[in-house]
Amino acid sequence: MDTFRAVPLFSISGLFFPYRVSHGIAGTLLGEMALCAKKRPPEEERRARANDREYNEKFQYASNCIKTSKYNILTFLPVNLFEQFQEVANTYFLFLLILQLIPQISSLSWFTTIVPLVLVLTITAVKDATDDYFRHKSDNQVNNRQSQVLINGILQQEQWMNVCVGDIIKLENNQFVAADLLLLSSSEPHGLCYIETAELDGETNMKVRQAIPVTSELGDISKLAKFDGPDTKLMQNSGRTKFKRTSIDRLMNTLVLWIFGFLVCMGVILAIGNAIWEHEVGTRFQVYLPWDEAVDSAFFSGFLSFWSYIIILNTVVPISLYVSVEVIRLGHSYFINWDKKMFCMKKRTPAEARTTTLNEELGQVEYIFSDKTGTLTQNIMVFNKCSIYGRSYGDVFDVLGHKAELGEKPEPVDFSFNPLADKKFLFWDPSLLEAVKIGDPHTHEFFRLLSLCHTVMSEEKNEGELYYKAQSPDEGALVTAARNFGFVFRSRTPKTITVHEMGTAITYQLLAILDFNNIRKRMSVIVRNPEGKIRLYCKGADTILLDRLHHSTQELLNTTMDHLNEYAGEGLRTLVLAYRDLDEEYYEEWAERRLQASLAQDSREDRLASVYEEVENNMMLLGATAIEDKLQQGVPETIALLTLANIKIWVLTGDKQETAVNIGYSCKMLTDDMTEVFIVTGHTVLEVREELRKAREKMMDSSRSVGNGFTYQETLSSSKLTSVLEAVAGEYALVINGHSLAHALEADMELEFLETACACKAVICCRVTPLQKAQVVELVKKYKKAVTLAIGDGANDVSMIKTAHIGVGISGQEGIQAVLASDYSFSQFKFLQRLLLVHGRWSYLRMCKFLCYFFYKNFAFTMVHFWFGFFCGFSAQTVYDQYFITLYNIVYTSLPVLAMGVFDQDVPEQRSMEYPKLYEPGQLNLLFNKREFFICIAQGIYTSVLMFFIPYGVFAEATRDDGTQLADYQSFAVTVATSLVIVVSVQIGLDTGYWTAINHFFIWGSLAVYFAILFAMHSNGLFDMFPNQFRFVGNAQNTLAQPTVWLTIVLTTVVCIMPVVAFRFLRLNLKPDLSDTVRYTQLVRKKQKAQHRCMRRVGRTGSRRSGYAFSHQEGFGELIMSGKNMRLSSLALSSFTTRSSSSWIESLRRKKSDSASSPSGSADKPLKG
Repeated sequence: MDTFRAVPLFSISGLFFPYRVSHGIAGTLLGEMALCAKKRPPEEERRARANDREYNEKFQYASNCIKTSKYNILTFLPVNLFEQFQEVANTYFLFLLILQLIPQISSLSWFTTIVPLVLVLTITAVKDATDDYFRHKSDNQVNNRQSQVLINGILQQEQWMNVCVGDIIKLENNQFVAADLLLLSSSEPHGLCYIETAELDGETNMKVRQAIPVTSELGDISKLAKFDGPDTKLMQNSGRTKFKRTSIDRLMNTLVLWIFGFLVCMGVILAIGNAIWEHEVGTRFQVYLPWDEAVDSAFFSGFLSFWSYIIILNTVVPISLYVSVEVIRLGHSYFINWDKKMFCMKKRTPAEARTTTLNEELGQVEYIFSDKTGTLTQNIMVFNKCSIYGRSYGDVFDVLGHKAELGEKPEPVDFSFNPLADKKFLFWDPSLLEAVKIGDPHTHEFFRLLSLCHTVMSEEKNEGELYYKAQSPDEGALVTAARNFGFVFRSRTPKTITVHEMGTAITYQLLAILDFNNIRKRMSVIVRNPEGKIRLYCKGADTILLDRLHHSTQELLNTTMDHLNEYAGEGLRTLVLAYRDLDEEYYEEWAERRLQASLAQDSREDRLASVYEEVENNMMLLGATAIEDKLQQGVPETIALLTLANIKIWVLTGDKQETAVNIGYSCKMLTDDMTEVFIVTGHTVLEVREELRKAREKMMDSSRSVGNGFTYQETLSSSKLTSVLEAVAGEYALVINGHSLAHALEADMELEFLETACACKAVICCRVTPLQKAQVVELVKKYKKAVTLAIGDGANDVSMIKTAHIGVGISGQEGIQAVLASDYSFSQFKFLQRLLLVHGRWSYLRMCKFLCYFFYKNFAFTMVHFWFGFFCGFSAQTVYDQYFITLYNIVYTSLPVLAMGVFDQDVPEQRSMEYPKLYEPGQLNLLFNKREFFICIAQGIYTSVLMFFIPYGVFAEATRDDGTQLADYQSFAVTVATSLVIVVSVQIGLDTGYWTAINHFFIWGSLAVYFAILFAMHSNGLFDMFPNQFRFVGNAQNTLAQPTVWLTIVLTTVVCIMPVVAFRFLRLNLKPDLSDTVRYTQLVRKKQKAQHRCMRRVGRTGSRRSGYAFSHQEGFGELIMSGKNMRLSSLALSSFTTRSSSSWIESLRRKKSDSASSPSGSADKPLKG
């Protein structure tokens, strides 16, 4: 079992070692933590003694206990209530409740407000308590993990939360790490240990860490805790948790204030009316209608009337609105959780809505910021094709000589001849194995190079069971390919490499490793074979190596370049392989120069690079490899579909530029059809500014050349440039490195970067830090006023996820940090299209329709009181009885609108995916905005006018069957209330686009409940039990028995509804929107046989690109040569799938460009997607 010890600044054998570190730079980022603490000033140095807690406590370093929960038992009630009453509406209703307790101004009982208010507060509190319970549970799980800590000279089990700075920790193989640690020693030779950071960055390849020399001989794996809790690098880069609100929430808060202002205006009008009426008319009735004792003037009567009307008219914003919104959001969240099409069978992982407050925002996303490793890709490399001495291998042909299509491949190559082959490795072209078996010298030399030129470590746990540990996944893929074809890298020492070549063990003397870095983009090894021949083997980026070949290889080079173009056209990552023979005398001279360069005190790197450059010339071309970086299934399709929905996708990755660009091509973010791909690599502010300026000029020049008539002006502060740049002709992409991005994000240049980036179809930011990811997201949020979504899988994405309006975590083997910080989680990137285009769009549509209807029905309900005020002496008398007022929003009209808000849809889910343009109304916020709000209010006021004056006019002259006057207060109230319930029920029937049994039951059931309660409240039974509360016995029965009343109800309903029906009919025929067209097409398709169209898959052709080394670190070759990395390790790089081709994208693009208008005449005409 591998073990290691760790210490936080340390004291060994009584010696004290001061460990000085710049805060946030030193320390190894390990483990799985999510930590919170108060912000402290940055440290300039940190001192600690190993295994001396008493000494270390005086520095008051942070505790290692994590806390993501918000409440405890004692603080829950006050803190939660305080948070809830920060909502404007809750405070408003509390104020109304206090007013209702004053008998001089309240004409309604207090229970009409307190019942809904308590219901809202309770439901919200239960939800918050449940969420916090799971936070506590997660915190406890992490805090109570066990570590072996050296306490008083004895190793003891200690909980993570009790680990302190200075503690010496013993870790064993495959254990999580409790904090940022300093490696003191390891059980492996030379103090080496290997770590996996999948929990942090999603990368499963191993990183090497070496103990400091003074402690490396302690044995086992010892580590010293340097930074605990909130001081760890992970927490320093994670960003603060932000409370997220949707744009609809923010708009609702504004509208509530407006409605409150409108309510005050109505109260003032009616109060003035009351004062005038009391002064002019009311004084005449003082004998039998005296003022209250406290009222001594008409003015004061008007003042009290103002507050009375504030209470009566408060239902324009009922508190049930907020309850209903929460219930609808909860329903939408459950639909996401229950969606079987977002369930990953392989990982047994469902989609999860980790918040209930952002669902409708999913329907308004304009920018997606995505991580790469583990999010777009599986981080699995597959040896796909190769070119050896002018011949390409990897394609499979049928008997007629045609290339086999996907799904037509025969059985994979049989490697049973090789007992050391990796059984998970698959290759489809048998001709390559035949070339190896017949002893083709070029093929043998090709695989010999792959088995020697690398920095992979090998472990053999059991006889014949090899496990490779590679610093980059592509290196592992190449060595594994050589292994299966008979050239098995078996072991290495600091000075030798042992390879089994076709069953024969051959040991090569390792003379030098010319290490990889981002400037050289290649690596070489110099070896001496058993015959004494010295040869340099080199592999690297094609753009670098092709210029260093011997001139005699020109013909072979031309053929290989054709193969490279073909491979690049398929989105594969290419490497060129070459070799050079060296004579003994030349090597000895070169080795001396290399030694002198390595010992130089200044410009060591430059001198070594010059020496390397000298020997890596005049090489003989051997061939090329093509590695497929396995994208997650469905990534290209998802990106193309989201792009058609007018969503811009930016990739923010810590990987190097070549890797990111290759992934961009693989997932079709970048294409060879693009007008230009701008690459910004400047190292200074001036260089970056100039590169951005040239990019904008090229885009503007292109627009002018096609006659758009744009005039370029360098005035970034104006919105005109924004619109001009975003309307440029052609498709552009922007690739920017981390050091350039640091300058671009400075205050005086951020707008230039933003405008340039937003004009591009695709943006890729490489080598970015976690905080830079968050800064890019914040920049777009700040200036574009667009809804942003960030998606990632590792802890290095947490800051970005928290910053974006919506954070999505990819769950699965890469870790849970991103999931814990996210608002939504699922296991594969492809589920994002369904989350946005189906669930998000439906949630936005449903919430908008719900709000429009809710405001309409409540204005129609409340404004009747306003009109009635002019006919009751402004006395604050209500039209309806108080029970109807109480039950209207929580019984009579609550369930139908909830059913619409939860279940409604305009088109089926298949059409939502088929026509991505249906998503655009949410981005433009067309379905609920201030204009739509005023339309709903106007319709509600119009309905209230008819609701009051039609019955009022009829009752003024109408008589009963027996000839008596029909008009009385209670009969009028029953008629208006019945008309209102019927009208709003018919209206929601018109608004419902998708009928279910639940909708029918709730709408018609609510009507039945209304009549049942109405007759019950006017029954003898309730009168007998509560004679003071239910005094109007038989009123409902007598009123609704009159034909005149029903004619009045029918007339009111028709006059209220017919204009709406007429308007919608005209709009549907004269100006239908895309959803109307899709519904019409769907109806036509039901009558015709659907035509199935097969889409041919088209591969991409184009330029060569190299993507060597995902995360290969410079200097690892030197470590190998020193002998310090010799160990037995484990991790097999295997498992891959076949990448689907992408010609379907062309079909989607044709659909987007060819379909201009709605297909009203033919169902077969393609719609605009």
